[in-house]
Order: sequence, then structure tokens, then C-alpha cells
Amino acid sequence: MDQKGRLENVVRIERLADLTPVHQRQAAVLALWQWRAPILAFGLDAEWGVDQSVLESLFRLAASPAGEESDCAYRRAIAELCTAPLFTSEVDPDTVQLFQLETISNLLTFGELLDKPGVDEVERVVEASAGLANYLDALVEGSFYSHPSEEAHRQYLADLAGRASEGYFASRHFAVETACHGALGVLPDSAGLLDSSTGRELLALCEDFGEELVTTMQWLRMTGH
Repeated sequence: MDQKGRLENVVRIERLADLTPVHQRQAAVLALWQWRAPILAFGLDAEWGVDQSVLESLFRLAASPAGEESDCAYRRAIAELCTAPLFTSEVDPDTVQLFQLETISNLLTFGELLDKPGVDEVERVVEASAGLANYLDALVEGSFYSHPSEEAHRQYLADLAGRASEGYFASRHFAVETACHGALGVLPDSAGLLDSSTGRELLALCEDFGEELVTTMQWLRMTGH
């Protein structure tokens, strides 16, 4: 990570610290939501034995209002997920599957946040999401092929005039994250992200970025990465 990346981490930590505990939790949900499309769009390796509906349920429960009922339901879903053969066998993932596995790991980390609330656990979820965006940049930059949106990505970075992260996806991730954290303050503590128009708009913003990630991951798979 270069100096700019370290600075963004500092900014990220400071922003999270300024949020209320409920909004910190919602920031973690939004970080997860950016990778919802990639984990669901490609299907899961049948040998993993993971029920995709369980993953869909985890995302939905995470975005529900904080409380004992939703927290208990999330823990039950995690317990069901962990019975899958994936957790007792060795896997040799391809590039797309690696992103899926890392997202599953981050869903587990969110479950730990329910038992041990605090900004440190939230930071783990948010920074893991940012780390995947950085990794995707590295894969694109290391490819022997030109990305089909290379010119648009270059122009996006140029328009940031020095405010870019290490690469396009890291910069887009940071921009989405910044927009989300800035808007969380208007959400009532009692509401989940799915229960308000602002919350749904933020989830849609993350979903749109997730679709971008899917497109690039499809390209990586087609080019044999």
C-alpha cells in the first residue's frame, strides 16, 4: 500500500469513529453489499455445498434493523452456512471463486461484530472490502489483455485530479464508501437500510458498483485469469 492508500485508511478510520454505533454497523453492511452481486452472479461451486439462499438471507438480515430478532436470525444463518463441506475441505479456487470466498469470510466477520460490537470489528469488514477492490485493480493491471473499459477508467482517474487511490476500482470503492458514510447520519437509528428510501438508495449505489465488479470479473474469467 502506498502513501495515498495509507492516508485513505486513516480517513476511513476517522469517519467510522465519528459515526454512531448503529451507523457504524450500517457502514459495515454497505461494505458487504458492494460484493453481493459478485458472490451471487456466478453461482457457487457445487462441491462447496453452500446454499445460495443462505447467503442471500445473510445479506438481507444484515441490512435489517439492528435488534435481538435479526441478530439471532443472522447467527442461525451463519451456523447453517458453517455446516457446508466448504468449511471442512481444501479448495483450489479460481479468481472469481477467491472473491466469493473472501466475501463469505467477511459475512462471518460481520457475525462476529454482532457478538463484539465496536469500531474495530467494523473496520475489519470495511477494510476487507476495500482490500478486494485493490486486489481487483492488481489483477486488471497484471493482465496481458487490455480491459474493455480501459479508456473510461483512465478518464475517471484523470478527472479525480490527484485524488485517486491506487487504481480505478479502489478509487470507485472509496468514492462509494465516502458517499455512503456521508449519508448515514440522516438515517434513524431504529431503521434498517432496507426500511428507508435513503437506505435503499445507498444499497442501490453499492449494487451498481457491484455490477461493475461482476463485469470485470467475467472479463477476467474469459481471458483465462
